[in-house]
Amino acid sequence: GAIIRATLRRGGSVLLPSFAVGRAQALLLVIQRLKAAGEIPVDVPVYLDSPMATTATTLYQKHRRLLRITPREAGALCDGVHVVTTQESEKLTRSRYPSIIISASGMATGGRVLHHLKALAPHPRHHIVFPGFQVGGTRGAKLIAGATEVKIFGEYVAVKAQVSHLEGFSGHADANELMRWLQGFERPPRQ
Repeated sequence: GAIIRATLRRGGSVLLPSFAVGRAQALLLVIQRLKAAGEIPVDVPVYLDSPMATTATTLYQKHRRLLRITPREAGALCDGVHVVTTQESEKLTRSRYPSIIISASGMATGGRVLHHLKALAPHPRHHIVFPGFQVGGTRGAKLIAGATEVKIFGEYVAVKAQVSHLEGFSGHADANELMRWLQGFERPPRQ
């Protein structure tokens, strides 16, 4: 919430590179909860720019009774969210209006997020937020490590936008979680 509020105050957009299945829906839920709690403006435009994330979100909503969130929250995942077509994605990269953009891929290795990254990274008013683990060598890992430029579509792009890493969204188990999982077995796996 604080990142979004600060970025909007300076007229910037928040880019959330996201995995299309699971992470994008978790981010949509958090954004809806922040709006409901008054933590961020309810009228801030939210764009979901990933065909796979859009399809996955539709499935989440269709099977909302299976989720560990209330059916109302599952049904409201896309309330006020603009699902972006290919043509709209191109226009969105040129938009000067502050917004929240969720786009795949989560480590910025490909997909529509690269167009947004190329458009937003050179401007200090914007904020790029990586929600989750970033594998070494990926653009995401380079950006959270403080890279001042990244290569996108064969050219180097300056990074003047703020960059943050929200580790709490990672879906990967750490060493302690793996050990807890193994301790749950009566007989541990052979390998």
